[in-house]
Amino acid sequence: MTTDTAATDELSAGNVMVRRFVSAAPEDTLGELAEKLADADAGSALVVEHGRLIGILTSRDIVHAVAERVHPSDVHVRERMSPAPVKASPGMPIEEAAHLMLEGGFHHLPVVDEDGRPIGVVGLRAVAGLRHRFPGW
Repeated sequence: MTTDTAATDELSAGNVMVRRFVSAAPEDTLGELAEKLADADAGSALVVEHGRLIGILTSRDIVHAVAERVHPSDVHVRERMSPAPVKASPGMPIEEAAHLMLEGGFHHLPVVDEDGRPIGVVGLRAVAGLRHRFPGW
């Protein structure tokens, strides 16, 4: 059986990303963000200031804060986000994006335009789905 790796060679982060994502302002509270994530059934939020990506905060970050007995209305996103997250350009080959995610141990890779404005997110599930479709990849 032959595998069609040429098909994955054409895929980029821009082809695989989801364009609908949750965003948060650094001054939002964890409680406000938790509501947004729950409403969207999402696992992460891109933290945006003046239109540019400055961080990412995941549902796991919120769980850790709650476990530390932090009150969700007393803590701001800026205090718990991961600043300056690893990011991809829309043209980044999907193999490179997958490598970044696996090497970094994270499930959400923000995709930004040339001005640093977020335009989407590549999820680990999407990358895993590609590995299922193209087993030799």
